[in-house]
Amino acid sequence: MEAQPSMKYIATFVLVSAVVYTASSVTHYSIPEEMEVGSVVANLAADLGIDVQTLGMRKLRLDILANKKYLDVNKDTGELFILERIDREYVCTSKSVCYLKLEVILENPVRIFNIELEIMDINDNAPYFRRDTIHLDVSESTSVGERFSLSNAVDPDIGSNSIKGYYLSESANFDIEVQTGRDGSKFADLILKKSLDREEQALHNLILTAIDGGVPARSGTASIIVRVLDTNDNTPQFDTDSYTINLTENAPIGSLVVKLNASDRDEGSNADIVYSYSLYTSEKTQQTFRLNPDNGEIRVKEMINYEDFRIYDMEIIATDKAVNSLSGKCKVKILVTDMNDNHPEISIKSLSSPVKEDIPVNTVIAVVSVSDKDSGENGQVCIHISDHLPFALKESSDSYYELIVSEPLDREKMPEYDITITVTDRGNPPLSDNETITLELLDVNDNVPQFPQTFYTIPVMENNAPGALLSSLTAIDPDLHENQYLVYFIIEKEIVNTSMSMLFSINPENGNLYALKTFDYEIEKEFLFHIEARDSGVPPLNSNVTVHIIIMDQNDNTPVIVSPWRAHGSVVEEKIPRSTDKGTLIAKVIAIDSDSVHNSRITYQFLQNTDTTLFSLDQYNGEIRTMRMFSYRDSRHQRLVVIAKDNGEPALSATVTIKLSTVETALKTYADMTEVPLEYDIFSDLNLYLVIGLGSVSFLLLITILVTIVLKCQKPKPSKAAPPSRNSVISERNSTIADSTLVSNDAYWYSLFLAETRKGKLVVRQPVPKGSRYIVSSIPRSTGLTETSDSAASTLQYSK
Repeated sequence: MEAQPSMKYIATFVLVSAVVYTASSVTHYSIPEEMEVGSVVANLAADLGIDVQTLGMRKLRLDILANKKYLDVNKDTGELFILERIDREYVCTSKSVCYLKLEVILENPVRIFNIELEIMDINDNAPYFRRDTIHLDVSESTSVGERFSLSNAVDPDIGSNSIKGYYLSESANFDIEVQTGRDGSKFADLILKKSLDREEQALHNLILTAIDGGVPARSGTASIIVRVLDTNDNTPQFDTDSYTINLTENAPIGSLVVKLNASDRDEGSNADIVYSYSLYTSEKTQQTFRLNPDNGEIRVKEMINYEDFRIYDMEIIATDKAVNSLSGKCKVKILVTDMNDNHPEISIKSLSSPVKEDIPVNTVIAVVSVSDKDSGENGQVCIHISDHLPFALKESSDSYYELIVSEPLDREKMPEYDITITVTDRGNPPLSDNETITLELLDVNDNVPQFPQTFYTIPVMENNAPGALLSSLTAIDPDLHENQYLVYFIIEKEIVNTSMSMLFSINPENGNLYALKTFDYEIEKEFLFHIEARDSGVPPLNSNVTVHIIIMDQNDNTPVIVSPWRAHGSVVEEKIPRSTDKGTLIAKVIAIDSDSVHNSRITYQFLQNTDTTLFSLDQYNGEIRTMRMFSYRDSRHQRLVVIAKDNGEPALSATVTIKLSTVETALKTYADMTEVPLEYDIFSDLNLYLVIGLGSVSFLLLITILVTIVLKCQKPKPSKAAPPSRNSVISERNSTIADSTLVSNDAYWYSLFLAETRKGKLVVRQPVPKGSRYIVSSIPRSTGLTETSDSAASTLQYSK
């Protein structure tokens, strides 16, 4: 155990000794950059005196002191070769001499060889400028010989491969001078060798080229854009030295006489020109004409009269806005020409305004007079108004005209008229004058209120809240003021001894129609009445509109199961023979719904079925039939829960529970009940009870009819009560039934199975033609009226 640590120390000593021994010798190699991958640098085995055959056994490896492994050693030949291209500018970014240091490590025994690989530069980089475009602003007054510094070019290569010089593209105005810095770098200055003239050439585009000393040489270029800055060296010049203008007298004030134009070849403020009168322009001329200093426009400033002044002379100076401004001048002569300068005049002598819109035709509403100070044809005038106006001019005497109504007026089409009367003389050119009068029309109650529609159909959902807004019936009256103020009311009409005002209310001011009660679709389905709108004019005008209220049905009635009848609680008990065949009708569930056709469509489903393989339920007619015969494994008691669901949204439903008991004796099924056998004891106690019950019901029915007749005679208010005919409640077998009547609009037949007595059976089938109403009355079988009512109430189950 002690020999192993001593061997480790010896091995460590040999390794350190070898390192010390080999560190003193360094092998140097030189290669150009960018050599091809795989190129051989040297044979390390030969140069280092290593047997090629032992390279693999001695586990030769190469360590490079760099961020990439650029070289490797072929262990078969001992050659050092390029593994990845070497870029001297990347490896040594800022060094003039570039070395890669390598270590060759051998084992058995351990030896380390230090190698320095010098990377020689080649001309693999072209010179480039940091800015591709150089902008210079040079004044055109710059002296010849002025120097401008330019940004120098950059070349990553060194030595002779770096920048050698600069060249400038051909230019008549510029040249360059190349300078050498202390570090040997080259840079260029741009020199002005000829004076600049911005008006001849405002922009100079030059190309500066940098070239290196490599073989072959490489180059880079930059664009020099020299913008010549302007100096004020040009005088403003007019298009012509003199202008002669003909101007008619009485030219409108502000009218343009002439627009002078002076130009300056300079730019900027040196080219901005200001126009002004010279001292040689008279005060009268300057008062008569206005000179715009910015654009050179000369406009009329005062009225010009040929009889006062015929010729105007002026001298205009154009001056630029430079610091040392320059100016030019021109002369303008204005000749005034005579014309027909007296306008005809029109005067309103009388005017009636406002007037009523029903003013008669040919009524005079205004008197006007016309005149013209000129003589001859220039003093003769013509007067007219627009052709599309319902007015006309009628000459009453010399120079006087009457304005009369030529057509009936309507304020609702045009509440006022602006009547322009124009008078024109016969001069050349003719002169004219006009006068506008405004005629206002007063309103007359001549328009009947109008509803947008002649018939309104308003759907109202049943069970609405009393006071609910049904619609807004608004009429329009184009009249004004009290002739326009409308009052709405319902035209009284009685329906079943009930006034419309008891059912509906309308806001007399805005026509909002409200419901005064809650409507029931099953009782009231529609209403038809009229609403009148009356204005407040004298005399008042009115119109009416027909309103059709349609009560929309809601699914607010739960289906009522009328068969089988449940007299002793919510469970119906039936007995069937165990020998019943497959497909035998066991029971039939019948439910009715007093909603509309869509909401009253009934479907039947099993909510609970003891044996789903034994019974089936028709979802449309509610028939429960056997799907197979009973077997000895089937339970003697079967429990069926049937749900009757309507087609409303959300759907309402009722359920019935049927408890079936199988017996060994043969009982007739519902399907066999096609006859009406009567086998009961006439003198049984049950029959006695039936007679008493029938007498009681008949007595109560008579009392009800008498009370109803008395109430009808007193015209009571209608209330939301049950319809005259309600759906019947039908009894089931082995149960007591209540006296009721079934009224239906369904398109199919109901098969009604009534209860059997202790000693006999009674089966009633009453077919009804398709599409008509039918009534099925049940036979009361009970010991008393009270018991019947309680049984009927206890058998109805509702689920929502």
